[in-house]
Amino acid sequence: MKLLLFTDAWFPQVNGVVRTLNMVTEALKASGDTVEIISPSDFKTVPCPTYPEIRLAIGSGRAIKKRLRSDDFDAVHIATEGPIGYAARSACVKAGIHFTTAYHTKFPEYVNVRSGLPLSWLYAAIRWFHKPSDGVMVATPTLRQDLESHGFTNLKQWSRGVELSLFKPYPKSILPELNDLPRPLMTYVGRVAVEKNIEAFLELDVPGSKLVVGDGPMLAALQKKFPDVRFVGSKSGEDLAKHYAASDVFVFPSKTDTFGVVMLEALASGVPVAAYPVPGPLDVVGLNGTGVLPSMDKPIGALRDDLSEAIEVALKAESADCRAYADHFSWENCAALFRSNLVCAQAGLSLPEPAGNPEAMAAQ
Repeated sequence: MKLLLFTDAWFPQVNGVVRTLNMVTEALKASGDTVEIISPSDFKTVPCPTYPEIRLAIGSGRAIKKRLRSDDFDAVHIATEGPIGYAARSACVKAGIHFTTAYHTKFPEYVNVRSGLPLSWLYAAIRWFHKPSDGVMVATPTLRQDLESHGFTNLKQWSRGVELSLFKPYPKSILPELNDLPRPLMTYVGRVAVEKNIEAFLELDVPGSKLVVGDGPMLAALQKKFPDVRFVGSKSGEDLAKHYAASDVFVFPSKTDTFGVVMLEALASGVPVAAYPVPGPLDVVGLNGTGVLPSMDKPIGALRDDLSEAIEVALKAESADCRAYADHFSWENCAALFRSNLVCAQAGLSLPEPAGNPEAMAAQ
């Protein structure tokens, strides 16, 4: 199978969407599939307003139309609702090419926070974008229900994975530069941006220390406003894994993320999660206030409207239970489910199953 993947989110961006697409495409290639990625790196770009580290492609329409006029691909997936995504959608609709899309990010809520535009208008625009898709992939059952309430009908389930060999428990003293911080160590990992609701975490009056791992447009302002918080910038690979593992609790203050791969990374590191009871945490951490998943009888975190209370409860979870839950996830399983959701670009039918990689196919 040869897949054309159109995405506005790609390296050097560092976020959950890029990580998911990269891990899934690598798993597909390992099973014998071919993936061609069309991203902003292929075009001239301009900085995204209010978010300059994100580059937006300009003038991509002609090249995308030309690429889609060829017939050397079997499936098309449009990952994002940005300029490349809109150009690919338009070209596919005009040419009668079947395609799938994904709902990675709650753009209506993000844009509403930044612009004040009514959510009803924004959801109408996003619904219009995804309507021609043969399937809109969504990360969780809770998100699926939420989108159905906004009039989406063509939804397909697609979960996420975690690099279990990278993210794993270490001794809490693994990073000497953090050992001077009073415990418990409460950590946030992700973009430092307004839509992540980070201030709700940083403003808490709770014992211990707060650590922020990440970069973004709010970094300088938050460093100035919260001088007692340790900001260490963006981390990756083993360095990132050690920052998770050195923590006592992972705090996820976002109310707009559709999944939150960082929560799985924390759990794989043996670190419990404290979050609000909203889509994303509800599916990853638990369907009740104590963070107990239906598949297990021990808490791996806590969900509360009061984030300080969630932290207090989450700290009582056992590291081994957090890791045991994360062990159920893999990127191979995630890629197999993604592939099963794709459709034939010319006929809109399900693609033939791959001949190899029986482990990935068994995961379906």
